[in-house]
Amino acid sequence: MQRTGVANLPLHPGKAPSWLTGRMRKLAKEVSAIMINEYGTEKYLERISDPYWFQAFGCALGYDWHSSGVTTVVTGVLKGALKPEEHGVIVCGGKGKTSRKTPSEIMETAEKFGFSEDQIAALTYTSRITAKVDNTAIQAGYQLYHHAFFITENAKWAVVQQGMSAADRTARRYHWLSETTKDFVVEPHNAIVGDTKRQTALDMTAKTSEGSRKASVDLAKEPTRKLMRLAQSVPKPAPLNQKSLQQWLPDAYSQQQVSTLSMPWNINWKALSEAYEMQPSNYEELLGIRGVGPSTVRGLALIAELVYGEKPSWKDPVKYSFSYGGKDGVPYPVNRGAMDESIQILKETVEAAKVGDKERARALQRLRIFVPPDAAV
Repeated sequence: MQRTGVANLPLHPGKAPSWLTGRMRKLAKEVSAIMINEYGTEKYLERISDPYWFQAFGCALGYDWHSSGVTTVVTGVLKGALKPEEHGVIVCGGKGKTSRKTPSEIMETAEKFGFSEDQIAALTYTSRITAKVDNTAIQAGYQLYHHAFFITENAKWAVVQQGMSAADRTARRYHWLSETTKDFVVEPHNAIVGDTKRQTALDMTAKTSEGSRKASVDLAKEPTRKLMRLAQSVPKPAPLNQKSLQQWLPDAYSQQQVSTLSMPWNINWKALSEAYEMQPSNYEELLGIRGVGPSTVRGLALIAELVYGEKPSWKDPVKYSFSYGGKDGVPYPVNRGAMDESIQILKETVEAAKVGDKERARALQRLRIFVPPDAAV
C-alpha cells in the first residue's frame, strides 16, 4: 500500500462557535430523523457505536474530522437535537460536570418513556459501570472527562465516552452498545478509538486477564492487613536519584511504563476493607465498589501476579486507529467496506434531509474529506 500521509487526532482547545453548532444541530436533527424512520432506533444506536460512522457523521455535520472535539461536540449537538416524542431517543450526560448529571437525567428520561424502577436501576448502573471500566479497568493513561449515554424508548442503550492523556495530550474514545455487551468486564466494547497505541497498558477486561480477575477477587476477600503486607513485598520503583535504563527511553513512554508496571503508593485501603466486608462474588462486583480506583485495581493485579502467578494483559486494547488506518496501514488497514457503508448511508440521508440545498451540498463536500482519495463520494 502506498503511503500517502499520517493524520493525528489532536486535542483542540476552546469551544465550537454558536453559528456552527446551531447549523450542526439542525442538520443532525434531520439526518437522525430520517435514519430512525428508515432503520429504527436500535439501528441508529448501532451506528452511533460504530467509530467509522460516528467520525463520518461529525465530518458531515461540519466539525474538524481529525479533532478530538468531534466526540464532545457531536454528542452535545445530538443531545439538543434528539427529542423523545419525535425520535424515541434521548442523550444523557456530557462533558465535565455535565456527566455527573447523568443519573438525574436518566430519571427524567424514565418519566418520558415510562420505564419501571428496575429499568431505571439497570440503566443507572450501566452508566456508572461503563465509566468505571474505562477509567479504572483499562489503564493506558487516559482520564475520562466526557460521558454520553444514549437511551431509546425500548430501554436499549449506547455509550460514547472519551478520555484524555495529560502526558502527551491525546484523546481516546470508547464505544459501547447494549446489544453487543454481554459482560461488562470481559472485552465489552464495540470499539476503542485512538491515535496512540501504548507499548504497555493494563487491560483487566482482556480475556487473557481472566486469571488475574479471579485472583484479584480472591485477594479482595482477604483481611486488609494481609493485603498490606503483600503490597509491601512487591518491589517499588528505584529511587529518583538512581540511574536506570529508563533514562534512555523516550520521556512519554518512560513515564507511562514506570507508572503502569510499578506498585502504586495510594491504594484505597478503606475501599478494600469494604470489599472484605462485602465479599464480592466476581470482578464486576469488585470493580463496582465505590473507592476501588485505578491504583487499587493495579495493586491487586500486581499482587495477584506475585502470589498466584496470574498475569494480567499488558497489551493496549485500542482496536481502531482512525488516524493511521487507511493511510499507511499502521497498525492495520481500515475496514474499507465498513467505512464505505457508513459513508453511503450518510450520503443518502443527507441528500434526503429537509434542509436547504446549500447545507446539503456543504455536508456532502465535507464527507469527501473523510473519504480516501480513490473512493470519493
